[in-house]
Amino acid sequence: MPIHNTPASRQLFALVDVNNFYVSCERVFNPALEGRPVVVLSNNDGCVVARSNEVKALGVKMGVPWFRIRALAAAHGVLARSSNYALYGDMSNRVMTILRNYSPEVEVYSIDECFLGLNGLTSLWPSVTALGQSIRQRVRQWTGLPVCVGIGASKTLAKLANHLAKQRPEFNGVCDLTAMTPPQIDGLLSTIAAGEVWGIGHQTRQQLHAAGIETVQALCEADPAWLRAQFGVVMARIGNELCGRSCLALEEIAAPKKQIISSRSFGQPISRLPELNESVASHASSAAEKLRRQHSVCHAIQVFIQTHPFREQDRQYSNHIAVPLPNASADTRLLIRAALFGLKRIYRPGYAYKKAGVILAGIEPATLSQETLCKPYGTGEQPDKLMKTLDQINQKYGRDTVTFFSTSVTKPWHMRRERMSPCYTTQWSDVPVARAG
Repeated sequence: MPIHNTPASRQLFALVDVNNFYVSCERVFNPALEGRPVVVLSNNDGCVVARSNEVKALGVKMGVPWFRIRALAAAHGVLARSSNYALYGDMSNRVMTILRNYSPEVEVYSIDECFLGLNGLTSLWPSVTALGQSIRQRVRQWTGLPVCVGIGASKTLAKLANHLAKQRPEFNGVCDLTAMTPPQIDGLLSTIAAGEVWGIGHQTRQQLHAAGIETVQALCEADPAWLRAQFGVVMARIGNELCGRSCLALEEIAAPKKQIISSRSFGQPISRLPELNESVASHASSAAEKLRRQHSVCHAIQVFIQTHPFREQDRQYSNHIAVPLPNASADTRLLIRAALFGLKRIYRPGYAYKKAGVILAGIEPATLSQETLCKPYGTGEQPDKLMKTLDQINQKYGRDTVTFFSTSVTKPWHMRRERMSPCYTTQWSDVPVARAG
């Protein structure tokens, strides 16, 4: 049974999650979408990556290709929108800014989820549930987005409580497990499948089922030592978390990435090397910017290309190559040069390529970069100033305001987004205009 009481010495967490985030962002600026079945599609309008509740009720699964459900969509009036990542990213930042006004301890877990540390803050509110309702109301009022709040004595319990807040209307969007009595918690967790717990995947769920553990309550009652012996330390930690013993601290500062990937499918097949060069150079430029943002350098860049695996009528080819750098660097010029060097060696004419990308590897903090006897390329005061100036201009005036010639301007390989809504909050030309009568 989870530990339901929460003394001052015990941790208290909240998980705030935006409901159907991509769809909700679309509805904020287009109220006509409210109550209607809506899906958001992936790059090149390929697969379903977000569904409204109305679409979920039709049995549409995440990741299903759009062309496979066109007939269903037409029959039920399902509306499709292309992914608008600029809009979603900006709306996410607005939500996270609001949440930082509630707690100084914030872990942005994903674009639509955020953990809050609530220790020492609950005395400011009539109840913890009242605090959760305040969060819901303010986010809704200031951004138009609906959120649910889950509260528990550990991050895993907060995540589970958020699931309950979404699924059970009686909670009115806020579920506080710490306010419940032991019998209430036991009865509630007995109705939830163990596979719904954060961190339990499909394979582990099957193993738990084979061991007779089918509900969260059964998982809570399992001996932690037995869980560790049977399933490993991660499952033992999940068991402790479900019993209210916090094992996962808030990660207020995101750890630097050990690998940076930049890739995207083409809006139309590409056969010629010049267009592939432009695409790969653009990905290398984007990856280099992310690398500098976390104050890191890399030792190698990998380039990959592939044809469309589902077009069986086409000749198929895929390949990749890793290109070591002469020295660790975050200089866009060096990374583009290395990427194009690698692309030239794996490119084969006569194929219709569908995707290309780069992967930065051997990433380490820039401060740890080892000195070499030879003069390093892409490091030092002058290159650093150049890259810093480039980033500052693009941050101030918009992405690709200043770019390298090799990345192209026209981008004939750019992905297809025929159903994309305007960038209401990130482009002046797309800002809605209200006219007085």
